Parts: sequence; C-alpha cells; structure tokens
Amino acid sequence: MKLLENTSFEAINSQLTIETGDSRIIGRIESYSCKMAGDDKQMFKQFCQDGQPHVLEALSPPQTTGVSPNRLSKSQSGDEGEGPLCDKCSRKTLFYLIATLNASFRPDYDFSTAKSHEFSKEPSLNWVVNAVNTSLVSAVGEEFKTLKPQLWDAVDEEISLSECDIYSYNPDLDCDPYGEEGSLWSFNYFFHNKRLKRIVFFTCRSVSGYLYSQCTEISNNFDMDLDNEESLDQDPDEEDEDEAEALEETRYQTVCV
Repeated sequence: MKLLENTSFEAINSQLTIETGDSRIIGRIESYSCKMAGDDKQMFKQFCQDGQPHVLEALSPPQTTGVSPNRLSKSQSGDEGEGPLCDKCSRKTLFYLIATLNASFRPDYDFSTAKSHEFSKEPSLNWVVNAVNTSLVSAVGEEFKTLKPQLWDAVDEEISLSECDIYSYNPDLDCDPYGEEGSLWSFNYFFHNKRLKRIVFFTCRSVSGYLYSQCTEISNNFDMDLDNEESLDQDPDEEDEDEAEALEETRYQTVCV
C-alpha cells in the first residue's frame, strides 16, 4: 500500500492533535493506493495460501448492533447461522484492510495475522459520519465544529464518499494498537473506493491527559539516559581525534585570516 500525498489531510491532521485538559485527542487521516507492488505482492501471495482472493470472509457485525466483536461466530468453522457475524467481504478486500493497518502503524505493529472477525462493515455513511462527529464534538466541542466541514469535504474530494464501502477495525484488547492503559476511546475507519482503487484511513483516539503526560516524561527521560550512555561509551581515542580535528580547523581559519 502506497501512502498518497494529500496537503489537505496534512493540514487537517495538524489540527487533530488536541489537548482538552482531561484528555488528549490524537487523530490522523491518510490515503493509500490499493495498487500492489514489491512487498505487498509477496505478502498477498502468502495471504492467498489460506484461500483464493474471491473467497468471502465473515465479518463481525458493526458496533451499531451493540454486539461485541469478541463474540465470534461458529460460521468461521462452517456452521451457518449460529453466531452474530453477518456481513462478508472478499479475502482480497480483507488483505487491503490489513495492509493499510500495517502501512499506517509501521514499524510499531504488525497486523499480518489479523482475522476477519476483527473487522466490520458499517451500515451507512451517515452513521459513520455521525459517530465520528459525536465522538469529537463531545471531546473538544466548538474546536471540532469549525474543523468538521473542512474535514469531510477533504475526505469526499479524495475518495468520493458516496461510492465507498466503509469498514472498521475493532480488535480484541491484546491486538489493539490503542489498548494501552489510559486509552479512553478510539475508532479506525476505512473508506474503500473500488473504482479508484484507494482507501482513506481515519484513525483517532482519546488518551487520559495525566497518563499521557506521565508517559511523555518517562520517554523523554529514557532518551536523555540513552544520550548520556552514548557519551560515556565514546572511545577516548575518538575524543582525542575530535579535539585534534577541532584544533586543526581553528589553525586553518587563523591562517586564512
């Protein structure tokens, strides 16, 4: 999956990191081409060893049903009608969703083993738009209300929303990239336009403001410790060489003057 440049998304993303006092909102919108090349082709061949691209995979019901995505259907093992799974998608589409996650969260996470039941097909564009707007307006209020028209216009221009199938990623806690302590809520939506061979990925989370500041402080202290260790580990001979080079450069500048 190739990340496509989009200056409108870059401008919006800069406004999707918001401090609210009690929490910190971190969101981003990215556009990816579904045209496979290089590693994607190899990964797709491996992915298809478990089933042909046209084979349909069962998905979990969307969050609107109130059914937890963790309640797996026995239909995965061939027993139809015994669980809550409803919609399906082709293995090729499932591959695109997984590859998008890998591209977006690389190198921190690997979603290559993600299963179809961790994804849902959303019932309508209106519901997704309302769900996103409700989450962000509740979190940041008027600040998002001014951004909202610009955001959805940019997404529509990039992906033609009326032509899209919309999917969401709702993993178990162990597989959730936002499953760390202090995460308040999150969403991951994929807007897939088959005609354009493109996916727009919209991901956002809310993190406890206190825990986020604590983690940031720990991370900064860790980076400082690493810098100090590198300084202490420097070879004395290298230090002498650096000093000699600096002295030689000073002499050269003096001669030139």
